[in-house]
Amino acid sequence: MSKYLAYAAFALLGLIWGSNFIFMKWAAQWISPAQITLLRVLCGFLPILCLALAMRVLSWRHLRHLHHFFVMSLLATAVYYFAFAQGTALLLSSVAGMLSGAIPLFAFIAALLFLRDEPLNLRSVGGTLLGFLGILLIARPWTGLGDVSLVGVAYMLAGSMSVGVSFVYARKFISPLQLPAVALATYQTGLASLVLLLLTDLSGIDRLSQDSRATWGLIAGLGLCGTGLAFILYYVLVQRLGAVVASSVTYLPPLVALAIGVFWVGEAVGPLDIAAMAAILLGVCMMQLGRKPRPKTPEQDEQSGSGGRAGTSSQGRRLKHS
Repeated sequence: MSKYLAYAAFALLGLIWGSNFIFMKWAAQWISPAQITLLRVLCGFLPILCLALAMRVLSWRHLRHLHHFFVMSLLATAVYYFAFAQGTALLLSSVAGMLSGAIPLFAFIAALLFLRDEPLNLRSVGGTLLGFLGILLIARPWTGLGDVSLVGVAYMLAGSMSVGVSFVYARKFISPLQLPAVALATYQTGLASLVLLLLTDLSGIDRLSQDSRATWGLIAGLGLCGTGLAFILYYVLVQRLGAVVASSVTYLPPLVALAIGVFWVGEAVGPLDIAAMAAILLGVCMMQLGRKPRPKTPEQDEQSGSGGRAGTSSQGRRLKHS
């Protein structure tokens, strides 16, 4: 793949992730958020499994780390997707998409609390405060029971927090395992599928078939593309463009969700909402600029010199946040 095709994949991935919210909104008119989550994970699991089998990266030896895979299946898949589906059902799809920009904020806070290796300086603190100011402007709790559902906002923040904590968990417990990213995603989505199958009430799930737009939006948009293909694209981007460039794709979904909601669906989004999204993205940008590399310990130098697969695996954990 040439670099031009890699950047085309970059744009496609941002479009796929940003369109997830309208697909969830359509499906929520017919089935429950739990059913949306189940179908999304199952449809996304299949292409990931096929890729893993083709690459021959699965091994019975990996089962000794099953407890870590299970935690990740909850934090970065089942809970994360359910909270976003529930939040999107209660909000405009554009508003839900804008709130998804808060994921890096929670990831930074979780790393600061549990890893203690994130820099605490004026830029990082200011960026965090600015990001949460943007969230506050979207929720507008001072208006009482207005146009924005505070419960929906709470679900979106809970989902963002769940996946943010998963970054820290993956960094602390998954990355040292040096597993291929495709294998990790296979175990994670597979276990999440089992959990959701056990917990989800399937009654009425056939109602989705009454709307072909909602059906194909969920199966193809959320499942095959939004989960399965999105993971594969991101995995390719990490390899071709590097982890830093690839991770910057997370800036695109809020913009795409806003554009789809306003120009395609006709959702009413005011100047304050746009200013709020800008505050969130600017806050995340400030946090990134506030990061300064810390001196490596001898142990870290030895790990970084042992090969590139660990770095790929640690960055691969972001593939789960689509």
